[in-house]
Amino acid sequence: MDSSALYHRPDSEYAYLYETGHFHIRLRTKAGEIKSVKLISGDNYAYNREEWIEEEKNMKLLYRTNVHDYWMIDTYAPHSRLAYAFHVTDHSGIEILYTDRGVYPFEDRYMNNINSFFRMPYFHSIDQIKTPEWVKETVWYQIFPERFANGDRSNDPEHTLEWGSKQNPERDDFYGGDLQGVIDHLDYLMDLGINGIYFCPIFKAPSNHKYDTVDYFEIDPHFGDKQLFKTLVEEAHQRGIRVMLDAVFNHMGMTSYQWKDVLDKQEASQYKDWFHIKEFPVRSLEGLSADELENVGPLNYDTFAFTGHMPKLNTANPDVQQYLLQIASYWVREFDIDAWRLDVANEVDHHFWRLMNAEMSKLKDDFYMLGEIWHSSQSWLQGGEFNAVMNYAFTEQIEGFFINKFSSASGMVSGLNKQLMLYRQQTNEVMFNTLDSHDTPRLLTKANGNKYVAKAELTFMFTQMGAPCIFYGTEVGLEGYDDPDCRKCMIWDEEKQDHDMMTFTRELIHFRKKHQKLLSYGELLWDDIHEEERVIGFRRKDSEQTLYCYFNQGDENLKLHYHREIEPVFSHLTSVSGYAAKLKPNGFLLFTLGDEEEEDEILAAF
Repeated sequence: MDSSALYHRPDSEYAYLYETGHFHIRLRTKAGEIKSVKLISGDNYAYNREEWIEEEKNMKLLYRTNVHDYWMIDTYAPHSRLAYAFHVTDHSGIEILYTDRGVYPFEDRYMNNINSFFRMPYFHSIDQIKTPEWVKETVWYQIFPERFANGDRSNDPEHTLEWGSKQNPERDDFYGGDLQGVIDHLDYLMDLGINGIYFCPIFKAPSNHKYDTVDYFEIDPHFGDKQLFKTLVEEAHQRGIRVMLDAVFNHMGMTSYQWKDVLDKQEASQYKDWFHIKEFPVRSLEGLSADELENVGPLNYDTFAFTGHMPKLNTANPDVQQYLLQIASYWVREFDIDAWRLDVANEVDHHFWRLMNAEMSKLKDDFYMLGEIWHSSQSWLQGGEFNAVMNYAFTEQIEGFFINKFSSASGMVSGLNKQLMLYRQQTNEVMFNTLDSHDTPRLLTKANGNKYVAKAELTFMFTQMGAPCIFYGTEVGLEGYDDPDCRKCMIWDEEKQDHDMMTFTRELIHFRKKHQKLLSYGELLWDDIHEEERVIGFRRKDSEQTLYCYFNQGDENLKLHYHREIEPVFSHLTSVSGYAAKLKPNGFLLFTLGDEEEEDEILAAF
């Protein structure tokens, strides 16, 4: 047995209170090596009772990656405390006891030493990571305000272009999108099935993207004003649509009054400690073109990336903290927003995020804080900071299989399972899943214009745990390469819209909302992977039903034979007749069975 592969850590994603009466314990072992894992556990104050040590509970093999197996048990401790160890048996019959002190032969004396066991001294409900229930029920729609709809031409910026007049927008183009345009199309979003809007920044800033904020307390005048935004939120809420704003607390724009004061007064500025300035004088970059800014050379202050017009904020400074917390609270208190998406969240200190989380929780106990983090994010998701992150690391695994084709079926499953095991279950349930955004090429472009591939990938994402998000325009066939091309104008001319894609998107959202509880809470069971055929099969199962999901990414038809009648729930490029089904390449079939009393094996063949 490879004992070096064993891993467990109390009070982490390996041992946590899921909800009252349900404590989850996980164990990592080497892939394919272990036959069984049993949990030896009990109340440490009752250890001297003979029956305590004799009770063993079987743990379930939950997920497998190409390196590790992950076992889990949902257990109950009547006195809200637990001491425990793992009885591990491999396929050769070797048995060991894995404890807080290490690994020992199962019959070792340490088995009778309570001090060697893992310990959860007490389950405090206040320490339980709680996530907003409403997020699990949400299908998000990301809007880049400058490109969604121009509802009020009177507030258009100077030199505004005609809507969609360029096939490929340039970095500094303006097309006049605004908040009135969003209000005008709220019924469109509601008809599509959307119940959550994620706005890119709407605060005052010189750029079209607004990530170079100069005044966080003002709506950019080219988008409208505060009263208009208040109306937007109220109208959205009346339609059951939640609103999430985007804020950049990592850096400011170079025309903010704080930074201009630094440039004017240099070391005498009261804001000099608001930024990470290495030496004085600080050079002004105002008036330089975008190309000149990108080639300005070394700077004597920290910035976002190497972007000189976005000086980085010192969030360890109490004055900066107070200022940003006032901003965050203002838009919740005065405008009733439901969530913040925080830009470049991994470059802001943990201390500040804990302060902000506490402030938001006081205003709304079900407030949603989402961090823009593209990599493994355990340290931000331990409670008290973010509820979730933009789950790029998860959805990139999906893209690798469906679009890039560099990932095998088992490789994708391995990658997805690894990501799921990084976080507690309640965190996975509210992760923000998106296949494209304002920071990436668009889904249809990545799929080389192949709608069948895009539809399959979207559907696969919608069957996974977490809240799915659609980037504006995907539903009407909008394409685009990297920024700025991915930020094209929304297509409102019905003759130019892809109505097949819109119908599909509407039906997909309806499917997700109808089966939301199963997809959020149901057990995920991967079927045997048909590696060479590029087929993915899995089940989502709860106490009431089982949903079977098959995706054919091979080059030939896939035939499924079952011992009971197949009842399609959602499908594409698929035909079903009685007990059999045929999936064409890029086809998928989500189905239930006429008789749920027992589960038979699917017989798949090409």
